[in-house]
Amino acid sequence: MPSFTLSPPAIAARAERTYHRAMGHLEPERRVRGGADGGAGNLTFRMLDSIGREIVTGYYDGRRFPTEAELADEHKVSRSVTREAVKMLTAKGLLTARPRTGTTVQPASSWNLFDADVLRWLLERKFSLDLLRQFSELRIAIEPEAAALGARCGDRPALAAIRAGYARMEAAEAGRDDPLEADLAFHIAVLDASGNPFYRQFRDLIATALHTSIRFTNRFQGRTASLPAHEAVLVAIEGGRRDEARAAMATIIRDVMALIEEAEKAAA
Repeated sequence: MPSFTLSPPAIAARAERTYHRAMGHLEPERRVRGGADGGAGNLTFRMLDSIGREIVTGYYDGRRFPTEAELADEHKVSRSVTREAVKMLTAKGLLTARPRTGTTVQPASSWNLFDADVLRWLLERKFSLDLLRQFSELRIAIEPEAAALGARCGDRPALAAIRAGYARMEAAEAGRDDPLEADLAFHIAVLDASGNPFYRQFRDLIATALHTSIRFTNRFQGRTASLPAHEAVLVAIEGGRRDEARAAMATIIRDVMALIEEAEKAAA
């Protein structure tokens, strides 16, 4: 763990600036459905992204949610496009429709946080160290066990993907690759190596959480991810040592959690 030389207010301010710089790299997922740019599918997904972001970032807090006709008029789209976007937002837990009361915004407790769109929109809310800590709590519940499973049953292609991810991290250290993308490649390869389809279902969620967490911690620490710590995970998985793989991955995430805890204390 690095030592902090900034004052507590400076640490908190730097953390917030770091987070918002990181968020500038979180581009909405590109979806191309329905053919040309003006196709109904693209209009639906653009409307979905716009309204979903407004809901999650609090635009409709204390406000009445518009009717279908009002939404169609506001976004300059057809009723069918509006209806489809609202249906998709309902499936994500953001909206609910009831007779006589119409369509209303659901409380945050009803949102599907395992949905990549919802998580991305959530990350666009006000900066929160608490959210970063929650991401890390999720990661430590998933990734160490994925590493242990990879050590037990990872096949040759899966192990090669982890080593390729680590090689990218080495290249990033030398300035020949992107540090974030290399780190992501390593962690996602570990999830895939678990051989468990349920763990693999967490790929998008973990990737989105990592995207934010890694950018925050790497920039806040002033350095990229620890190569020795990741190499320990790689070597343990390749050697089939489950306990070592589990412990090595947990160490990486606990270091992140310690950094966040330090920042939370500084911001208090």
